[in-house]
Amino acid sequence: MDDKRISIRTSVPVDSATPLATSRAQSPYTRQPIVDFDGLSWPSQGTRERKEATPEQKDERLAKMAGAVRTLLECVGEDPSREGLLNTPERFAKAMLFFTKGYEDNLRDVVNGAIFHEDHDELVMVKDIEFFSLCEHHLVPFTGKIHIGYIPDKRNKRVIGLSKLARIAEMYARRLQVQERLTKQVAEAVKEVLTPLGVAVVIESTHMCMVMRGVQKPGSSTTTSCMLGCMRTQAKTREEFLNLLKR
Repeated sequence: MDDKRISIRTSVPVDSATPLATSRAQSPYTRQPIVDFDGLSWPSQGTRERKEATPEQKDERLAKMAGAVRTLLECVGEDPSREGLLNTPERFAKAMLFFTKGYEDNLRDVVNGAIFHEDHDELVMVKDIEFFSLCEHHLVPFTGKIHIGYIPDKRNKRVIGLSKLARIAEMYARRLQVQERLTKQVAEAVKEVLTPLGVAVVIESTHMCMVMRGVQKPGSSTTTSCMLGCMRTQAKTREEFLNLLKR
């Protein structure tokens, strides 16, 4: 991945009066906690069962999924026993498990200790992180780019390995998603591991549920953002981040 990394002087004054990245009100429509290191239970209680399954249980899961795909093929008017489709149910089941492999990850394992202490209180930004996810409403893909920025708090001096930002994005994207929730999850995860002064996440994507079905509008795109801490409360700081996205 060719990450574009930018570091600039921020206008945020670093003092005891500066709000930490905890000022965003929690939504009653989002299950808490967004970051669950141990339970692996967001958003489904079946997540732990999948991660801790024995080899025999994994084989049973794969066979169950393949059987469901055979039923779907029959229902659309196909013959699952013909040559071209003979192994499709198992192939699709394996592909679906890969597309949703983020359910088997948790934030602690993804970060894997790559938190460092540096005397840096300027904006850190990684742009154009490509992602692929599945819309939970129609189980069709939406793809695009995630842009992540944060401002370290020089009181704790925490910065994160840049590749870990991409891995955090990947972990949440590889689940059944809606773009709005994905945006917030990535932002909250960065806040959780770094406790920075502010976090900003912007996602730009194309949804195949709008292209292949429904309104059928190729070329349409969706942009969402989540701002935490000083990125949310200080307009000038937020504008610096957003202006950099245009470069």
